Amino acid sequence: MRPSLGLLGRILAILLLTVVIEFGVSTLLYERASQFSVREDEARRLAEHLVIARKLVAERPWQERSAMAERLTTDRYVIRWAPSLPPPPRLAAELVDMRRQIVAWEPALASSDLRLRLDAPGRHTVVAGGLSLPDGSWLYFSTRETVHAWDLTIGRILLALVPAVGLLVVGALLIRRTLRPLRTLAHAAGRFGTGITGDEVILAEAGTGEVRRVIRAFNDMQRRIHRLITDRTQALAAVGHDLRTPLSRLQLRLEAVSEPELRDAISGDVAEMEGMVASLLAYLGGESDPELPVRIDVAVLIATIVDDFSDRGMRAEYEGPEHCEINVRPIGLKRAVVNLVDNAIHYGGNAMVSLAYEDTRIVIQVEDDGPGIPPQDIAAALAPFTRLDPARGRNTLGLGLGLAIVVRTVEAEGGTLRLVNRAAGGLRAELVLPR
Repeated sequence: MRPSLGLLGRILAILLLTVVIEFGVSTLLYERASQFSVREDEARRLAEHLVIARKLVAERPWQERSAMAERLTTDRYVIRWAPSLPPPPRLAAELVDMRRQIVAWEPALASSDLRLRLDAPGRHTVVAGGLSLPDGSWLYFSTRETVHAWDLTIGRILLALVPAVGLLVVGALLIRRTLRPLRTLAHAAGRFGTGITGDEVILAEAGTGEVRRVIRAFNDMQRRIHRLITDRTQALAAVGHDLRTPLSRLQLRLEAVSEPELRDAISGDVAEMEGMVASLLAYLGGESDPELPVRIDVAVLIATIVDDFSDRGMRAEYEGPEHCEINVRPIGLKRAVVNLVDNAIHYGGNAMVSLAYEDTRIVIQVEDDGPGIPPQDIAAALAPFTRLDPARGRNTLGLGLGLAIVVRTVEAEGGTLRLVNRAAGGLRAELVLPR
């Protein structure tokens, strides 16, 4: 897909195109008019010189005509008279307009069979020719100065474009200032909903009328969304509190159940319900999480989590540096790593956690020796409220929000989560965070 120009780029392109066309056309017309004026002036001077030379040479006897022709030679024109030379060739096609201008200035030359040609065609082209005298002899002439074609002068074009470029720069600055509120709005919209900022960003209404209306609508949208999230979080907190109260009573009443099998079954159901409530509150309440990033030692945090699982008799190992400090939300990151390790132990029987850090990022990997996830189901496994239990058996707590919570936590830190099936068997969960 081809990248499209931004609004500023399109406006500048339009301005540049119109300015270049306008100045190019005007310069072309100016140069053509100027060159036409120069050619017309040259034709007038040549006509005057030829009519005088023809008259003076024709009045002299034959033996004096050559000397008279030499005296009529100037630094601009060369005049020769030769009675025995053949007449010059017929008129060159390129000089039809020039002959017409000469005859127009001096109509007396119309009956002289005026002929023009181009000598030494190329960069040093001169106009030469001849005209007949009343007695049938010929008077030859040529210009000393080089005749140039009607080429555009590059220097004049560049000089004419200087003010255009200056106007273009001024216009770009003005357009950039005009579009500044839109850039601010785009930046705020990009941050909105990512978890990078906890509170809404109310923008000042600035710019043109249309931009002000867009900013006002964006601010109103933020307020409505945050109000909906706040109301939902409060409702969930109330529901969670109300659900935990009867669950706690059921847990206490389990002591009165004498049958061990029934007590274990009820205890499992209560634990599953508690897990569902906890995962739901963690996922839906994370949008309004007031936790701010702080600098922590993520290596110590991961080692502590692994030790906690090991102390409970589970197979968990950590490999990596002893210390690695970054700015992160510690509670959210801990919840994410715990969910990954818990999934690895539950489905693979073990968890191998590693930490590697580079200049710009850190990589946390959690691997297991389980069956892995079919490639076509990896994307679905990251979606909320999705369980792959039909293939593995419904024996997990919660609502299928473990990986969805990890994804949301990692995205809030500006990182990514990737699930990859290992070649040796098992699953690798790779969590990448910026340093």
